[in-house]
Amino acid sequence: MRDFRSPEDVRTVEAESTWDTRDLPVSVYDALTRARDRFGDRPAISFQLFSDPKAKAETYTWSQLHNRVTQAANLFRSLGVQEDDTVAYVLPTLNDTAIALLGGMTVGRVNPINPLLEPDKISAILRETGAKVVVTLKAFPKTDVAQKVAEAVAHAPDVKHVLEVDLLRHLSPPKSWIVPFIRPKVTVHHHAKVQDFHAAMFECSKALSFAAPDADRVAAFFHTGGTTGTPKVAQHRFGGMIYNGWLGAELLFTEKDVLLCPLPLFHVFAAYPILMCCIMSGAHVVFPTPQGYRGEGVFDNFWKLIERWGVTFMITVPTALSALMQRPVDADVSSLRTGISGSAPLPKELYRRFEEATGVQISEGYGLTEATCLVSCNPVDGLKKVGSVGIPLPYTEVKILRAGPDGFSECATDEVGEICISSPGVFERSTYTEADKNHDLFAHDRFLRTGDLGRIDADGYLWITGRAKDLIIRGGHNIDPAEIEEALLTHPAVAFAGAIGQPDPVAGEMPCAYVELVDGAEASASDLLAHATPRISERAAIPKHIEVLDELPKTAVGKVFKPDLRKRAITRVLDGALSGAELDAHVSEVVEDKKRGLVAQIAGPDAADPRLAALMDRFTVAFDPK
Repeated sequence: MRDFRSPEDVRTVEAESTWDTRDLPVSVYDALTRARDRFGDRPAISFQLFSDPKAKAETYTWSQLHNRVTQAANLFRSLGVQEDDTVAYVLPTLNDTAIALLGGMTVGRVNPINPLLEPDKISAILRETGAKVVVTLKAFPKTDVAQKVAEAVAHAPDVKHVLEVDLLRHLSPPKSWIVPFIRPKVTVHHHAKVQDFHAAMFECSKALSFAAPDADRVAAFFHTGGTTGTPKVAQHRFGGMIYNGWLGAELLFTEKDVLLCPLPLFHVFAAYPILMCCIMSGAHVVFPTPQGYRGEGVFDNFWKLIERWGVTFMITVPTALSALMQRPVDADVSSLRTGISGSAPLPKELYRRFEEATGVQISEGYGLTEATCLVSCNPVDGLKKVGSVGIPLPYTEVKILRAGPDGFSECATDEVGEICISSPGVFERSTYTEADKNHDLFAHDRFLRTGDLGRIDADGYLWITGRAKDLIIRGGHNIDPAEIEEALLTHPAVAFAGAIGQPDPVAGEMPCAYVELVDGAEASASDLLAHATPRISERAAIPKHIEVLDELPKTAVGKVFKPDLRKRAITRVLDGALSGAELDAHVSEVVEDKKRGLVAQIAGPDAADPRLAALMDRFTVAFDPK
């Protein structure tokens, strides 16, 4: 493992050789084979169904994992999957999920799908990727994954086989006796053949029945997991996956490290910076419960899980850190070296609280699905600039660019512009499966436009200041929602905050904020406004409205899901305007339209009244009378 303390260390690594001349595995299966040969009997992956630190756990060594992945790949090939075909999985986080991920990309292209999505979106992704095989859960109490997949497959005609993972083997008596009697029934309307994944896999050879991949190619389709509400499908090559794994082995982990990863394996953060880094370094990754951080009791048992497994690196996101800070550190966490946080900006106050409670610092990083993940990271053993996302990693070139009528120009030091990147993880001009979505996605035909706003400081550290599409535009003045959120998060009662622009007939948008409080805490909207106001640098950014919710909507990886907040704000503002105009109408629903954005559906006796149209024209929100 190399020193990674400063930008100079990154330059030293790059000066040794070009990326193309390094001795690297040609595929992920090649990397897994090298891991088996180097670390055979060492633990590779572990999973426990329940969060109790004494709960039954399943562990595979590197040799065992290699065998299972080989058998899974052989099974997929026996079902007709070729190099250009797709194996999808709709699974929570299990050892089987990792096996399906690695086996699917070995035989063809793997397509991880978020099991929290609704059936219509699951089926849309299956159709987009042309999946032939789907690996999912067998019906099981307290989960509806099997039911949703059965409905989705009925609308995805290319799917010919469904392979089911039964969680029963993770239970002990008496629970294992009870489940067969209470297992939910699934109504099936599709014509795909359904088999047990393990039974079918164990019939296959532990020697690969076809030639292993011997060249770089597209091996995965990942749908975006951001906050736009409409998933897009990104294409990933072996080269980008290997790049992520190499970074972990080169700069962060050794075979002696243990990573606790309660993040989902349908997301690039867990699949590449975690699982691929473990494959390349020999580190051991532990998955606690199928739902990860969402699993019952995970937060309450988190510190005990670190003690149980001797965890050296915890993988997290800011929303999870906030929840952890509401619980005492009630176990021996002396093995913990650091935490790695991504997915969303880390508030300074949360960083401080965590270090004070654990004695451990958080290294914040940055990545995105479109770049096969990793872009930058604060050095674990070097200077961490809290609030920044650290130093661009070796062989990653970051440009801060501004689009203009004559093309792109580069921003000066500390000047905010769009973050654009080039790296071994960027698939130039072919980022998305849909060709139309790649138009205008690259600057200078090389640098991926991330849609994130940021700056690079004089020391070479990257700072994210917001999303271009998340900017609140008040009367032509750009307001960064992050500043409002940071101000609110310094209040001790605030756990999460999401700032957005609410419709305004004069300014177009006005800033507003939604807040979730720490369990047991109390704070009124007026209290929060009084606290935040002096901490916001400009009067224009002070929220026009603050509302406390029991829980903010979030994505599966813990980002505040702003489309839902925007829908709530549109409903509130427009209903107020309709009532003020004495019109008998209301917003029945706010829906997303691909071309028009968010559209308010107006219902009621006066929905067709010309006065309503005149009123609505004062706002920039599209509407349809119902």
